[in-house]
Amino acid sequence: MEQNHLFPVFFKLDQLQVLVVGGGNVGCEKVSAILQNCPAARVTVVATWFAPEMAQITEGYSNVTLVQKEFSCGDLFGKDLVIAATADKALNGCIWEKAKASRVLINVADTPSLCDFYLGSVVQKGNLKIAISTNGKSPTIAKRLREVLTDAIPEQLENVLHNLQSIRDRLKGDFADKVKKLNEITSVLVSKE
Repeated sequence: MEQNHLFPVFFKLDQLQVLVVGGGNVGCEKVSAILQNCPAARVTVVATWFAPEMAQITEGYSNVTLVQKEFSCGDLFGKDLVIAATADKALNGCIWEKAKASRVLINVADTPSLCDFYLGSVVQKGNLKIAISTNGKSPTIAKRLREVLTDAIPEQLENVLHNLQSIRDRLKGDFADKVKKLNEITSVLVSKE
């Protein structure tokens, strides 16, 4: 049976430099997702034209720079992550080649074979964030699971997280002792009764 061998990580995009190439619908979708997850993300968007929605999405974000021009290798300089989001498959392939040569992680929208990472479907309730991956097989399933989890996880979970952090900060002992005590406290979350 096939397995998902992706290693889940959460990037601190406010500490990285992100390049998005493409100003159309897909570029807008990617920039919107980035800003929803990290409003302080440092993003440069390069495109020969921008859909009107891009101005609306990025309005008020001084950390987002829109550059109207053709993509060039120099756009990768100093970047940590790249998202190729153009409608031109040849251009996306070129961006992938240049990113790989520059050792910059890249996601080519709708082309799983040219991705170092995927943008998962995200469920967020305050500080809790759950990313869902189908290994690029079905974004629709990931979207539906996001909807189910969003409805299933109570809004009050943010209060639980805050309280557990307070308890954790006051616990004495070594790491193993703290883990044991927190496991005892949170066991009610999975209790069958």
